[in-house]
Amino acid sequence: MTQPTDKTRASLLDAALRAAERGWHVFPLRPGTKRPALHGEAACPNTGVCGGGHRKWEQRATTDPDRIRATWSRGPFNVGIATGPSGLLVVDLDMPKDKGSSDAPDGAATFKALCERTGHAVPDTHGTRTASRGWHLYLAPPSGVRLGNTAGTLAPLVDTRAWGGYVVAAGSITPHGAYSVADDRPPAELSGWLFNLLQPPAPAPVKAFALPAVSGSRAALTALEWECAVVSAAPDKQRNITLNRCAFKVGRFVAWGDVPRHVVEDAFQAAGEARGLTVAECRATIRSALDGSIRKARPRDAA
Repeated sequence: MTQPTDKTRASLLDAALRAAERGWHVFPLRPGTKRPALHGEAACPNTGVCGGGHRKWEQRATTDPDRIRATWSRGPFNVGIATGPSGLLVVDLDMPKDKGSSDAPDGAATFKALCERTGHAVPDTHGTRTASRGWHLYLAPPSGVRLGNTAGTLAPLVDTRAWGGYVVAAGSITPHGAYSVADDRPPAELSGWLFNLLQPPAPAPVKAFALPAVSGSRAALTALEWECAVVSAAPDKQRNITLNRCAFKVGRFVAWGDVPRHVVEDAFQAAGEARGLTVAECRATIRSALDGSIRKARPRDAA
């Protein structure tokens, strides 16, 4: 049993060293998996590479052959490549999750269709065949550019990995199979058309919010104005949940007949759109919140 383990470990060490020779920063993944094998912040010994404080896998990925040999001497770790520090953007062309959909297009097909629609060919570049029979296409972004990860924004089953992401290196082994080099040429430069598609959208300008002219009882209008102001000041990641919560609070006044429902909907719609939510997001969230609030509203005397 020892011999196959030693042979596997030697093979994975060789895969890690070969990736590092290309200038790609590697780190260990748990044997047979795609999950990082490094300690978390709670278990950090604050020694060695973490001597100045806990360092995550992207910071600890290395091209140092001595560190790589020391790590892989401890076990048959799979090999992760931290794409950002390695100067890589990897296009991950996945397979459909539903194995029964044999006619469903895979990521390679949807990416090829995207290239054709934009008048370009699929890049000729370094490629890896994944354990699930998908593909990783390695590309080199312009120097100094920090692209993030994407998931399905280019096309269905097409993700990208750059800063904040990693891929499993060729030579790694999982229960579903091995990762292998399909095209060993150097990564091609990231094309301008693809680079442009990967740019994050410019943030929508925040509109000044003014409560529309409304009618209703004094208490209802005061509550409506207050809750709309809360929506307008909501943090980016809490805009939708804040809109839902605030609309729910005002819904009781609609149930009591103090203010017409369409008045409340119009006011929150304006507040949500001014905070950067889409028309559809606002409409769906407001409708759901008011429906729930009206259904659960207690009589005024019991409130």
